[in-house]
Amino acid sequence: MVFRRTGLPVVVMTLALAGYLAGRLLHGEGFDAVVDGWLAAATGWTTAAVCWLALHRSAGVRIEYALATVAVTATVAGDTYYTLAQDESGVLPSPSLADLGYMLFYALMLLALIVVVGKRLHGAAWPVFLDSAVAACGAATVLAVVLEPVVGSSGEAGLSARTVIAVAYPLFDLMLIAVVAAIFAARGETDGHWAPLVVGLLIFAAADVVFALGEASGAYSVGSALDMAWAVGIALIAVWVDRASRAGQPRRRRRTAHQALLLPGAATAAALAVLLLGSEQHVPVYALVLASATLVLAAVPMAFRHRLLRRLARTDDLTGLLNRRAFHDDCVQRLAAAAGAAAAGAGAGKRSGALLLLDLDRFKEINDSLGHEAGDRLLVQVGERLSRSLRTGDLLARLGGDEFAVLLNGSSADEADAVARKIRDALAGGFPVAGIELRTSVSIGVALFPGHGADANSLLRKADLAMYRAKTARSGHQLYHQDDDRQGELRLRTIQELRTALVLDQLVLHYQPQIDLATNEIHGVEALVRWDHPARGLLMPADFLDLAEECGLMHDLTLVVLQKALDQAAQWSSRQAKLTVAVNISASSLVDVGLPRRISAMLHERQLPASALILEITEDFLMADRDRARGILTELRGNGIQIAVDDFGTGYSSLAYLRELPIDELKLDQSFVQPMGTDPRASALVASTIALAHSLGLRIVAEGVETRQTQDELKELGCNNAQGHYVSLPVSAAELDGWLVSRRQLEPAPQP
Repeated sequence: MVFRRTGLPVVVMTLALAGYLAGRLLHGEGFDAVVDGWLAAATGWTTAAVCWLALHRSAGVRIEYALATVAVTATVAGDTYYTLAQDESGVLPSPSLADLGYMLFYALMLLALIVVVGKRLHGAAWPVFLDSAVAACGAATVLAVVLEPVVGSSGEAGLSARTVIAVAYPLFDLMLIAVVAAIFAARGETDGHWAPLVVGLLIFAAADVVFALGEASGAYSVGSALDMAWAVGIALIAVWVDRASRAGQPRRRRRTAHQALLLPGAATAAALAVLLLGSEQHVPVYALVLASATLVLAAVPMAFRHRLLRRLARTDDLTGLLNRRAFHDDCVQRLAAAAGAAAAGAGAGKRSGALLLLDLDRFKEINDSLGHEAGDRLLVQVGERLSRSLRTGDLLARLGGDEFAVLLNGSSADEADAVARKIRDALAGGFPVAGIELRTSVSIGVALFPGHGADANSLLRKADLAMYRAKTARSGHQLYHQDDDRQGELRLRTIQELRTALVLDQLVLHYQPQIDLATNEIHGVEALVRWDHPARGLLMPADFLDLAEECGLMHDLTLVVLQKALDQAAQWSSRQAKLTVAVNISASSLVDVGLPRRISAMLHERQLPASALILEITEDFLMADRDRARGILTELRGNGIQIAVDDFGTGYSSLAYLRELPIDELKLDQSFVQPMGTDPRASALVASTIALAHSLGLRIVAEGVETRQTQDELKELGCNNAQGHYVSLPVSAAELDGWLVSRRQLEPAPQP
């Protein structure tokens, strides 16, 4: 369970650790130069290497991993020094440089956990530190009773530095455990990658308690069973670093009142138990002092702990903004106050208001291509920019996912429009995430109070309808209109009908031929999906593809299109009419790691060569995550499948991916091709793009060819293929067969 979802470095570390443990068990007690010297050192430094590799994998951008990595390295260095510098009896004078390495471990691990708290709890971090202090104080109370034999053995001579250090180790272990426990209590996290850290620290604490107890008699020396416990503990901490660097944003559940009180409650119970024990038998004074301090720390915040819990219940964990419940409650109060002022005839300027519902465009693609952690970092930055864009007193919340809401007090339709434009401008700039600059846009729906609704639920519903109209029209923002109710019903009905269409085989393909400009022959077609709706007739992609993406149907739809396109290609192949079929693949479909194998299986089932298929991929996908794109495209190209970049020239990033990624073809967007006859600059851009493609060994296809003049000019410029209405409209397979026959009949007969 602990080593699941790990890579080769952890496997190597596990083997090294197993070898060391086996050698230690076989050798028995006492120092052995090979086992306790070389093998122990090799195991320790392998553990440190796992952490450094994990840090490299995270690109060094996570300071908590860097701190934890240096912490593990410090304790491994301390172990190495302890082994090399001990005297013949197997004892090293204390304190020593080894103790410095061990103390650095605790300090750096504590800093790493503090960074975790600061990043993930934002403005609500201090309750975690308070609960950690209570828990650590309670644990120290119990530890003081357990370690009384060590401290008491010093007698009148007083505590030696060696004893103080030995007692400090388990205390620091428990302090780290207390912080981790407080993080869990505050966040309600359920991700298992924390388990190795907790288990590792518990093993450390148990070993350090035994070590401290042994200090009273000087029983410890290198080569004892404790060495194995420390080796296992530090290895588990390295596993935590490795798994944490691979994991995304942890899953969380809502923090309840009993969860928030569990940690301080347990510490308080431990302190009371020690105080009761002290009334019946001897308990060291410092243990009683620690127990009293625990009770004071636990009691002081009780007066405002309820207020703290209420604040946490109203706060979005990720962004620190209000959450959906808090936004709804505050909306109810503000709208009721505005309605009351209107009824009383007072505050005329504050009776109106507007609710804005925001949804990021194509956010799912960012999550799918870069991972949920990158998506979460984007949402945090979006929340910060929104906060800076609003006026004092405006209400801002994250409702969930990539949805945000704003309530504007005293705003007319024109003022709400101005705020919407300001928000769009604020989010238009790039967001630095995971080493790349992401660009996103936002769709905003606006509903006015009281004209569009007198309560929060009505305003949210109508703003939601307006937002989807803005998203569909790609207009940025829209004010609610009564027609949106009908459009909203149509949208919901269309989504349900689309699910049915996938089951009942209502999707059909039309094919648009591509002409080889050098030979005037047709060697390939592009497959374009249509929906043969039983009531609304033949629907174009713009009528349903966005909905398919939003409701998670795009992957299933893509597989249907692939199957139909390859079925048709097989039919053409059986008639000796071999046409290459190009199929558009969405970014959300490309995150399926099994897609290359599935496509290869489809080709094999139909006895088609891989060259029969071209996959068209959007430029945005290539730019969003080049490493992921390289892996997916390399596997596809390794299987013999050709790759084309669709809508080339419409992206925002550099062209470096053309050199780095396995691409066969560029499809020049029609926005460059159509103006060629009247715009010399457009012609110059097309000419330079064709030259660029050929210099890189790529084919180039011009889309949107609508005139003979444009086709002739493209031919003169050396463009490989062209498609557009001048060549042929997209038609059904049967119509395409007839078109191909007619075209061959019109061709002049070859000269003898």
